[in-house]
Amino acid sequence: MILVAEPADPEPAFDSLEAFVRDYLAEVLRRRLNRATAIWCPAWWKHPEAIARLSVLWRSFEHMRGDPAVGLSRWWLDHADPHMRQLMDPTYGPFAACDPESGHGEFPPEPLPLLPAPPEVAEHPMLNVLPSPAGRAAGSTTKGPTTTGLASAD
Repeated sequence: MILVAEPADPEPAFDSLEAFVRDYLAEVLRRRLNRATAIWCPAWWKHPEAIARLSVLWRSFEHMRGDPAVGLSRWWLDHADPHMRQLMDPTYGPFAACDPESGHGEFPPEPLPLLPAPPEVAEHPMLNVLPSPAGRAAGSTTKGPTTTGLASAD
């Protein structure tokens, strides 16, 4: 019997989100920044949406760079291009109130307005990814996302 060692997870290319943005994205993505076509905030880390999108870009980059054939090509097409298009949109993106020269805008967009959902929403089969609380109490050990998107701590 021949045993083949599983390849170890490669060391990450970047040790933090800031390093990924500073040392990779900011160096590779070269755009004319203006209010008409593309915008960027030098204080990108002040924008929750930017942190969320750039974090998933960094994690997917680290994962996909391991495929030497098409990994990074797929990363650009499926991940970087759509996320950066949303981030840099001068009208609807999170940096819309910012300016690449003068910096972070004092009036960033407000969070989405929300009303509390009625209790029956949590029980709707299309919106609930876990069995009902009664089903879980009956002995289910399912762990994973809940309707809030947070991992269950059962």
